[in-house]
Amino acid sequence: MSAIKLEKDWLAYLEPEFEKPYMQKLKEFLAAEKSAGKTVYPKGADIFNAMNTTRFDDIKVVIIGQDPYHGEGQAHGLSFSVPIGVPPPPSLINIYKEIESEYGVKMPRTGDLTSWAKQGVLLLNAMLTVQANMAGSHQKRGWEEFTDAVIRAVNEKKEPVVFLLWGSYAQKKGAFIDRAKHLVLESPHPSPLSAHRGFLGNGHFKKANEYLEKHGRTPIDWTKL
Repeated sequence: MSAIKLEKDWLAYLEPEFEKPYMQKLKEFLAAEKSAGKTVYPKGADIFNAMNTTRFDDIKVVIIGQDPYHGEGQAHGLSFSVPIGVPPPPSLINIYKEIESEYGVKMPRTGDLTSWAKQGVLLLNAMLTVQANMAGSHQKRGWEEFTDAVIRAVNEKKEPVVFLLWGSYAQKKGAFIDRAKHLVLESPHPSPLSAHRGFLGNGHFKKANEYLEKHGRTPIDWTKL
C-alpha cells in the first residue's frame, strides 16, 4: 500500500491519516495477508480508485457502500461498480431498475460506474479491501477509520453535497453528516433481500439532481455509463 498514490487535492485532507497508528497496523495486516498467499481485492492500484477518480473539489454526491465485491475480477475501487465486461451484480441491477423507473430510459448492461465518478459521484466503500470470497474479512482492521476521515472531509465542504445512504450500515456510517448543510437521502439497501422494502421507488436519483440544480450545481447524468 505504500506505493499507492493519492490525488493531491485529497492528500491535503487525508495525508495525516497515513501517519496514524491505525494506518500503520492496516499496512502491516495487508502485507501479512499478501505474504501468507491470500488473494486481496481490489488490486493495489485500485484501492483508492474512488478518490483518484472523483476529485475532492468536484464532489456532488456520495454513495456509501460497505465491502468491495469479493469475487474474482469484480472489485475496482468504486462502490457498487464492476469493471467493463463483468456482469452487473444483483444490487447494481436494482439500482438500474430504479433509474429506469425514474427516467424512463433503459440502462446499458455494463456495470462500470466510472462515468458517475467522473461527474462528481464519490463511490466510497467503508472498507477498501477484502479477501477473495470472504465478505467482511477486512472489517475492523482500520479502513472504517480512514473512510470516516474521508466522509468528515466531505462533510466540511462549503458546497452542498447529496449523501445517498442505502441500508442500515451506510446510515450508521453517515450519522454525523451535517443535515443542515447537506442533503441526506436514506432508504433500504438495493440488495435483492431488501430492495422491495423501499429502495425501489425511493426517487433518490431525481431528488439528488433537483437538489443540485436548486443550489446551482450541474446535475448528474445517471443514465450515462
